[in-house]
Amino acid sequence: MEQPEGYVAPGEERKVCKLVKSLYGLKQAPKQWHEKFDSTMKSNGFKINECDKCVYIKSTTNDYVIVYLYVDDMLIMGSSNDLIINTKNMLKKNFDMKDMGLSDVILGIKISRTSDGIVLSQSHYVESILRRFNAFDNPPAKTPVDLSLHLAKNRGEPVSQLEYARVIGSLMYLTNCTCPDIAYSVSKLSRFTSNPSTDHWKAVRRVLRYLKYTMNYGILYTRYPKKD
Repeated sequence: MEQPEGYVAPGEERKVCKLVKSLYGLKQAPKQWHEKFDSTMKSNGFKINECDKCVYIKSTTNDYVIVYLYVDDMLIMGSSNDLIINTKNMLKKNFDMKDMGLSDVILGIKISRTSDGIVLSQSHYVESILRRFNAFDNPPAKTPVDLSLHLAKNRGEPVSQLEYARVIGSLMYLTNCTCPDIAYSVSKLSRFTSNPSTDHWKAVRRVLRYLKYTMNYGILYTRYPKKD
């Protein structure tokens, strides 16, 4: 490590500077940020979700508010608009933040509001995957699995192993977010990531064709209790 230009003292060229606070981009910064955010939320009546350490919940007699943190992005939801506004004001007082208004897209997931409830979808993300792996112009398929294709361990040389790992990673993100219908296919195909064959690639392309067919599908979360 070398001292920054202009800060080198004569005769002390081998010394380095000591940081008195964490800087954005350093390894310590995420830890310091989370500790600061965690202490702030708890001191304002929020409780951390033990199953997901990025979720904070605050309940009153009749209402509740939930804050979801992802790195430095936040999603705030609750049963009371006043409680949500108070939470935003508290966060603005403690952090330099910007209110982006009603949530529309977060982490590549589109949020649509209907009379029946909320729909989560990833049509834009699916399209980017199809274009990235040159599958956008392929004909769509109504099922993610070709039953006539029997997959087995590849005994020969791997076929585009790095690219195969990339597409599997992209499909796993879709599976975890809004496409549980491809979970079986992705789980099975991920077993062959270290040494894929042409048959494994055929199976991957089948999943991509199915995603094209279901590109505009989403998960509907209905109201509870359901309103008449």
